[in-house]
Amino acid sequence: MSVHPLISSATDPVRQARVHLAAAHRLAVLHELEEGIDNHFTVTVPGHDDRYLILPFGLHWSEARASDLIVFDESGSTLEGNGVVELSAQCIHAPIHRICGSRVVMHTHQTWALALNMLKDNRLVPASQTAAFFHGQVAYDDTYMGTADYIDEGARLARVIGDKHVLFMKNHGVLVTGGTVAQAYRRLYKLERVCRAQVLAMSTGKPLETLSDDIVAQVRAPLLRGDDAHPRPRDARLRRLDRGRGDFIAPAHRPSKSG
Repeated sequence: MSVHPLISSATDPVRQARVHLAAAHRLAVLHELEEGIDNHFTVTVPGHDDRYLILPFGLHWSEARASDLIVFDESGSTLEGNGVVELSAQCIHAPIHRICGSRVVMHTHQTWALALNMLKDNRLVPASQTAAFFHGQVAYDDTYMGTADYIDEGARLARVIGDKHVLFMKNHGVLVTGGTVAQAYRRLYKLERVCRAQVLAMSTGKPLETLSDDIVAQVRAPLLRGDDAHPRPRDARLRRLDRGRGDFIAPAHRPSKSG
């Protein structure tokens, strides 16, 4: 099967990062993970360690395009593009990129994950196959510090995350990291599904049946091989997105239909 041109046309890594990040915003709307113009997805600009791609504050995620993304640094200055970075995005994301070495950081207030984080006991339980994927990979910040409008808060969160890929932010939301947009988004999407299933199961008032450590280890084995970074899930999501509305890639850069 040939690869769709929207997926493979960008040989320039910066261009590819822009396309994938814009697509992630559109997918988040499709999957109901967004809050309009709030929350943030960022990617470290390929070839750099101190500048980041983001959708400028004020644009709705449903209208994100590769050409709309701006580049900012930890001081909050816009280095490329038109628009500004929202203060909490600067204060949360930039320190996490720098301290944790994460190439991609995604922070949302997605409904089911937030519902779980509103509970006094917000721990994710390995009670399903998908939940087992996250076992041992979730860090918990149990102290909500208010709106993040200072860099020290991002540094604090980075210390809480440590070597984990997911952060549960009590009374706030969730944050995931990854080596690529595809890997981080897959984690974010699956996390919401797992949280929804757990909240629904808990709502029955019946005790949860958790998986044994041996079974969890067996389920997690493919992740240790890096299977969660495979391109097939990414490609399938992008094909689905393009069937609906493919203008997340700037029109001027879309491949010619005659080509």
